[in-house]
Order: sequence, then structure tokens, then C-alpha cells
Amino acid sequence: MTFEVLVEVRLLAGIADPQGATIERSLPALGFAGVSAVRVGKAIRFCVDAPDAAAAETLAGEVARRLLSNPVIEEATVTVCQPSPTATGGTQQP
Repeated sequence: MTFEVLVEVRLLAGIADPQGATIERSLPALGFAGVSAVRVGKAIRFCVDAPDAAAAETLAGEVARRLLSNPVIEEATVTVCQPSPTATGGTQQP
């Protein structure tokens, strides 16, 4: 089965986030009041061929840990969606 995966990578608490700080400082000038604690991360989407959701999550977690994040300064959250009949893998986005 082909599972769609979303990996969200963000800086660990206590690690400076200059992009988030720049966005946060810019928001009031654009008329957005009351927004705080802005943090910038990245989202990576891909498809995994696996026999079940547990195996897909294990594989995606390994990819996130070994390739997509730097565990010294970042944390990664893996979300595996149920198999999709339209998920084809390859270079297409899920």
C-alpha cells in the first residue's frame, strides 16, 4: 500500500529562530496585531510503500531522523495518512 506522509521539522525550544523573529517584528506593520511566538519550520510531504501504517510510520520516522532533520537543533513530527488511491509515489506530490 502507498501511504502519504507529512514530516514537520521545527527548531527545538531554546534554539534561536531569526526567521520567526523577523516575521514577528513585521506583522504589526502589516496590520496583524496580537500574533506572537512565531517559529519557522519546514514541511516535507512524500509517499511510502509499506505493508501497513505502522511500517510506513517506522520508515518515515527513520527518514526524518537520518535525513530530513538535525536532531541536535530540530525535532520532527511524522504524520502518516491512510492509504490513498491517488497516491502514486515518484516525483508527484501527495
